[in-house]
Amino acid sequence: MRTKLYRYLFIIMIACFPFSCQDFEEINTDPNNPSEVPSNILFSGAQKKIMDYVYDVWFSGRQNLVYSQYWAQRNYTEEDRYQIRESVNNNYFNVFYTLIANLDEVIALNTDPETAAISSVYGNNNNQIAAAKILKAWLYSIITDTWGNVPYSEVAQLNEGIYYPKYDDQATIYAALIDELTEAASLIDESETAFVGGDRIYFGDASQWKKFANSLKLRLAVHTSKVSGSKWREQIAEALADGVFESNADVAAYHYGSAPEYSYFYEGFFISARNDFTLTRSFMDILKGQRDTLNNKTHPWENVVDPRLPIYTTSNSSGQYTGIPYGIPSSNVTAAFRSTAPNWYTAPPVVLNPDFPVPLMTYAEVQFIISEYKGFSKDEYVDGVRASLNYWAGLDGTPPDQDEVEEYIETVSETVNPETVALQKYIDLYMNGTEAWTEIRRTGYPVQLLKPNEISAISAAGQELRFTTLSDTKDLIIARVKYPTNESTLNKPSFDAAVSKLEDGTNNYYTPMFWDKRRSEGEHPVNK
Repeated sequence: MRTKLYRYLFIIMIACFPFSCQDFEEINTDPNNPSEVPSNILFSGAQKKIMDYVYDVWFSGRQNLVYSQYWAQRNYTEEDRYQIRESVNNNYFNVFYTLIANLDEVIALNTDPETAAISSVYGNNNNQIAAAKILKAWLYSIITDTWGNVPYSEVAQLNEGIYYPKYDDQATIYAALIDELTEAASLIDESETAFVGGDRIYFGDASQWKKFANSLKLRLAVHTSKVSGSKWREQIAEALADGVFESNADVAAYHYGSAPEYSYFYEGFFISARNDFTLTRSFMDILKGQRDTLNNKTHPWENVVDPRLPIYTTSNSSGQYTGIPYGIPSSNVTAAFRSTAPNWYTAPPVVLNPDFPVPLMTYAEVQFIISEYKGFSKDEYVDGVRASLNYWAGLDGTPPDQDEVEEYIETVSETVNPETVALQKYIDLYMNGTEAWTEIRRTGYPVQLLKPNEISAISAAGQELRFTTLSDTKDLIIARVKYPTNESTLNKPSFDAAVSKLEDGTNNYYTPMFWDKRRSEGEHPVNK
């Protein structure tokens, strides 16, 4: 990977989108031909591009949302079965590092004495630095949880003569990211603004950014709960003491506006005019409280319909909620299967609204993490379920029936254990496929999801249609994405060294992340 110089990268990005109403004349710059881009607009541009690329119908739609079995494709199921398009893989790897460079430039503009004074016009310098570090840590966590060991410590050091950045061990990257989040939270002055305009996540609220830093620290710490001894507990205690999300008002979500500032989930359906995705049968059955009779899998809350079902999806033309089989060959996805599944192109759910606020992290997730930290405590679990129900109902615009909410909570709270906490977190993480995929690999839950070679459906002719993969994953849900082929030529020495550390010394889909202990310590490894 050859990272280009920052100042050329962000100017190209900013040219593509109208991010702010900032008056360029205040800094004597032609708004049509800026020679220098204000830090708040640079941050705004990086934010939007990150959201557009992480939460779209490619990186999310054909990778993370299908890996976590929320979505399945209605027509061409190759990605559902782990056949990844190499051009797509190359593109996302390169774009994510370009966006890291943009966030680094925000930090540089607020650190360099020659530019810090000018940048302070657009928000407190330290608060801008902190927000950029927090978003950078969030994006790096997605990068490393997708590919594993990746370039980190030597990225963007062309001026220091580093042309082939090494791939750092994932455990080292995690430790560095948690340190970055701790430092970022300590930098924030809550009495000052983070950004004057341009921030579409927290609209410049420094206090919210601080809560996000500590909440994200919770997430990364709990990821290591199977491998870091007591360290993860210490890190969570630190974050809790410094302040995490306290309600749904703190949710980290990117707020899209009117056209052309629409969500890229909406763009994938209604601008590109493609009807490629629908809910899987396995996720639909979880929401409907149905056991998987094809594979003899139970459900902890049988016959209990989740109140989020009509929010997450819509019914089919007959008013029924039926998902599409997951992971079967494209040739077996018949018109009969498509017709019984929801057709989001004609009846879109709230997640396909053009202004759908894509969640980076919810308050409910924080409560589920705290529940796990406290030995799967009931109080935080209940708070998490209630927060999730109310949050998603708020997006739909229909106030939930509180009697229905409390009845559901009472039923799903009769037993609180690793499975029920993981399953409720999985339900809440809908549309956040990156984190859901990580949790599936970390915990082994939900058990209701299909593993390779399990039965996905029965055809009209009575044939068993199984979830079959097109890449070897050792009979598990995909553990990682292969390193992109561009790296084998552009960063060959480091690429070869990284591949040599993978299982079998090959660039494969089954080498586990350092926090994934499903094979070595059982189906559902316990916390340390």
